[in-house]
Amino acid sequence: MTYVYVRGVPALLALAALIVPRAETAVAAEPRDPWVRAWGANHGGQLGNGTTADQQTPGSVQGLARASVRELSGGGGNANNAFAVALLTDGTVQSWGGNLTGQLGDGTLASRPFPATVAGLSGVTEVAAGFHAAYAVRGGRLLSWGDNTYGQLGDGGTVSATRPVRVQSLNKVKDISAGCHHAVALREDGTVWTWGRSHHGQLGLGDSTDRNTPQRVPGLTDVVGISAGCHHTLARLADGTVRAWGYNVNGQLGNDGMEPGPSPVEVRHLSGVTQVFACGYHSFAVLDDGSVRAWGWNGFGQLGDGSTVARTTPVPVPGLDEVTDMAGGWRHTVAVRSDGSVLAWGENASGQLGDSTTTDSPIPVAALPAGSGATRVSTPTVGKSSYAY
Repeated sequence: MTYVYVRGVPALLALAALIVPRAETAVAAEPRDPWVRAWGANHGGQLGNGTTADQQTPGSVQGLARASVRELSGGGGNANNAFAVALLTDGTVQSWGGNLTGQLGDGTLASRPFPATVAGLSGVTEVAAGFHAAYAVRGGRLLSWGDNTYGQLGDGGTVSATRPVRVQSLNKVKDISAGCHHAVALREDGTVWTWGRSHHGQLGLGDSTDRNTPQRVPGLTDVVGISAGCHHTLARLADGTVRAWGYNVNGQLGNDGMEPGPSPVEVRHLSGVTQVFACGYHSFAVLDDGSVRAWGWNGFGQLGDGSTVARTTPVPVPGLDEVTDMAGGWRHTVAVRSDGSVLAWGENASGQLGDSTTTDSPIPVAALPAGSGATRVSTPTVGKSSYAY
């Protein structure tokens, strides 16, 4: 029997009046259309639908078919700088949204509310979007573009770029993740490299000194997964444990404290982890039994545990299982399950939960139903928008 939770108290799904009616309203549109879906805040045109109007239910991104997208990453925040990049199955990249610092990579500073190709990029295998910058992996090497105030482009300088430039001295890269002003790369040998801003120790190098070229995080080996939050970072090790470093005022390092962690620490009470997701100021782990653990900031219910209490160590997210992907912005979280249903929780002021309301929810509500075709989700780094594809 399926259970849901309201402020930590189990209740039968048939009695969950807070969830079901909202879910039914949210999915009145055709759930199985072939397009990438987006909803929530849209001030910068980050929903890619040709407008700058907020949207409370999932709508189509112009001309972007779900089957043609290999990876999508939302970047930016809540104002005119929010944007997104999408890696297509043919190895090219498209971008749309705010462009105040050249984060669309098209050689201009003009925002654009619909997708267009980033010229000169092909053969790309991974992408990531930060607050004002974006990254692409090609042939094991990295390209970056956008804001470079803190050296987050990794090219040895601090001059912003409106077209892709090379990240220095790094090869055999298998994955890239971007925080607000820092970047994290995972190499094929299981080592982790970071660069950019480090005022909260988010580079994991033991200090708060910014770096404009990649540096190896000491003491980390056998890493198989990485994820960057706004000012903190998570790394999943081959043994199923997790390391975290950086900003920790809200407990997002999960080590039962709130002191900054400029070097990696072990997230407590976690084992058998198969995926990690660092959100704006909170974190999640999916375990090998399909359950989900959450920790960090929870002021708007973005942990999904039915409360608004910050957690300094991982706690279960009741009723959430079979998760294939997750993402979290500033105050909300989205997840997709193996049946194609998309759930969201936390703040909803801009409709970022996708349930046709602007009412916050500390428990998951449905944005898209089972069978929607979605397998992945994304959000801007600290924004109020959501994507499913």
